[in-house]
Amino acid sequence: MSADKSKVTTQSHFKVGFGDFDLVRRHEDVHDYLEGTTLETLAVTAQPKLKGHHLTRPVVPSISVGTTFEINKVDEYMQCLSEGYIYGRLGNHSTESAAHAINLLEGGAGALMFSSGMAAITTTLLGMLQAGDHAIFPDPVYAGTYTIAKNTLPKYGIEVTQVEACNVEAYRKAIKPNTKVLYGETPTNPRLQVLDLDAFVQVAKTIPGCITMVDSTFASPTLQRTLQHGVDIVLHSCTKYIGGHSDVTAGVMCSSNPDLAFNIGEFQKQMGSILSPFDAFLVLRGIRTMPLRMEKHSKNAMKIAQFLEQHPKVSHVYYPGLPSHPQHEVAKKQMKDYGGMVVFEVAGGLNAAKTFVESVDLINLAVSLGGTESLIEHPASMTHGSWTGITDEERRSTGISDGLIRFSIGLEDADDLIADLTHALNKMQLTED
Repeated sequence: MSADKSKVTTQSHFKVGFGDFDLVRRHEDVHDYLEGTTLETLAVTAQPKLKGHHLTRPVVPSISVGTTFEINKVDEYMQCLSEGYIYGRLGNHSTESAAHAINLLEGGAGALMFSSGMAAITTTLLGMLQAGDHAIFPDPVYAGTYTIAKNTLPKYGIEVTQVEACNVEAYRKAIKPNTKVLYGETPTNPRLQVLDLDAFVQVAKTIPGCITMVDSTFASPTLQRTLQHGVDIVLHSCTKYIGGHSDVTAGVMCSSNPDLAFNIGEFQKQMGSILSPFDAFLVLRGIRTMPLRMEKHSKNAMKIAQFLEQHPKVSHVYYPGLPSHPQHEVAKKQMKDYGGMVVFEVAGGLNAAKTFVESVDLINLAVSLGGTESLIEHPASMTHGSWTGITDEERRSTGISDGLIRFSIGLEDADDLIADLTHALNKMQLTED
């Protein structure tokens, strides 16, 4: 069967009516087809020229899913690398739109989007450290970070020391001649300890060439501008508050140092730990409402923390906004508000804690955090359980008790959440395990 060949027109048009005006809207193809070009080829290649880009722009950046980009001249290839796009792994408008917004919020020199929070952490660490270097990490720390510090980095000849989370003096005492990275979290996962960023940076300044990295996922760029305290690199799991809707997995690294941002960016291109354009679009959508969401998260969290602190079946509440929090004054100094995470210990031990989290109804028993809906979890059984490689002894030594509960407070009405918590607390038995 022969291919259907016919005369090819490179233009199409239709009329658009606006009141008394009839306008002709024309579309011209990007290709100058030869006469006789087949329908098969037209189906594959037909594409109108982008209209009106010098007159208008989309209010919301379009999703740029193209993986490769046509260039006009071979000699312009290097110019396209710096001023345009060549290949999706090297950069596209969607991921750069999200990175640009976060960079402005953090006040950085550059930001990079990653396929997950762990991709951001792992790529950044491996891009900066080499065999013979020494890095200091907090304990406790996010379980994924704990695993890479304990198991992965030593395989590459990188020495790791873990110190009490947010104890700046402990960092100072752990310094060695080969210390290259000081890594922090604030507020910490899961106990919401607060690291004094100013003091942390001052310790790093005593070490020639030392780089400070801080995971600020629990705070978000809206509530804590980490780089403004002199930190070199801030990390976020955009899966949490930045994305904000529990429907995208992403991460970001933002640096105040343009050389660091460039070098890690080059390493990321080789690792391939990039974010997809559609996911970048979802991250940017989340950024647009993040200030409003964080205000509501924080308001709800304060009301619920105050309720829990007075409840007889709750033995301790950890929330940076409460005066009872050990680092409350530090949080007041460096945070705009105190966020949507509340951590507390229920009386009665392991079985009581399990009964509690399994008795909520409105609140979801699930890992992760930072979405519009409320999530609750039991760290000793879930995120910091023995399956992570953390022994029960190690877990308890860092303050993650059998009765500890991590609560990501959503945007529901606070009184409805308190009613659900009350119902679940009433189900608990106060006998120790």
